[in-house]
Amino acid sequence: MHLNTELQSQITGVLRFNEKLASYTSWHIGGPAKQYYRPANNQDLSLFLQTLDPAEPLFWLGLGSNVLIRDAGFAGTVIHTYKMPQDINIIARDSDNSLLVRVAAGVPCAKIARFAAKHGVIGAEFFAGIPGTMGGALAMNAGAWGSDTWQHVVELEVINRRGQIITRQPSEYKISYRTIITPAEEWFVSATLKFLPGDTELANLRIKELLQLRNATQPIGLLSCGSVFRNPEGKYAAEIIEATKLKGRRIGGAEVSMKHANFIINVDNASAQDVENLIQEIQGRVLQDHGVVLHPEVKFIG
Repeated sequence: MHLNTELQSQITGVLRFNEKLASYTSWHIGGPAKQYYRPANNQDLSLFLQTLDPAEPLFWLGLGSNVLIRDAGFAGTVIHTYKMPQDINIIARDSDNSLLVRVAAGVPCAKIARFAAKHGVIGAEFFAGIPGTMGGALAMNAGAWGSDTWQHVVELEVINRRGQIITRQPSEYKISYRTIITPAEEWFVSATLKFLPGDTELANLRIKELLQLRNATQPIGLLSCGSVFRNPEGKYAAEIIEATKLKGRRIGGAEVSMKHANFIINVDNASAQDVENLIQEIQGRVLQDHGVVLHPEVKFIG
């Protein structure tokens, strides 16, 4: 790792070495990062990227859901966006009274749902059930209850390895279920989202209903990453795993949730290897019993 010392003196974020990552993930699992940086703002992030060796491996971390950082950690630089300014602003109202909202990558998804409801538009309620940030939601086209992130995207700002911020259009991306193909070496800085006019009271009621459903059906409050597997076409991963009688199956400190079979819980200081072994066993058993290939939604790092 070679820092540009002239630029290094100008950066103002938090820089640490051999930083343990477990406390930054929703599973509370993960080895150390060789280098960890928490930018102060986009300008600081741009400067920091310019200090790095062009070959330095990078990983961008938000709320730390939907990610399994392996026990050996990450032999590169982790950029942690969650503590960056969480800007969310109305930038325009269209002639049909729909709202254009610019959302920074570090904004928690639940905040987007509340903001949209407060300003009298609908369509953002599903964000209340996504345990991540705007950046993560863009990177995996996060969704819930029949809606997904990229349905609402009208423009994006990205940053490249040279620290340049570029405006892009949704048409420049290949978008599919829980997958986005992006230009190489670019990462999301913000998105402009469009929501239709509606009723604040009804939107808040819908958010409340969705959160009640989530609490009733998912192991909220326990250490998980959210859903582990994508739903196969026309099926639900949780139903297939439950039919395979894997609820409660445990390896080390990792256990398939008894409440929702597509969740793996860290019940007793699980290692990343415990979780990965359990994921592989689920895949093998489901393929053997049902002929269905389950693809992980969680990203493996390290």
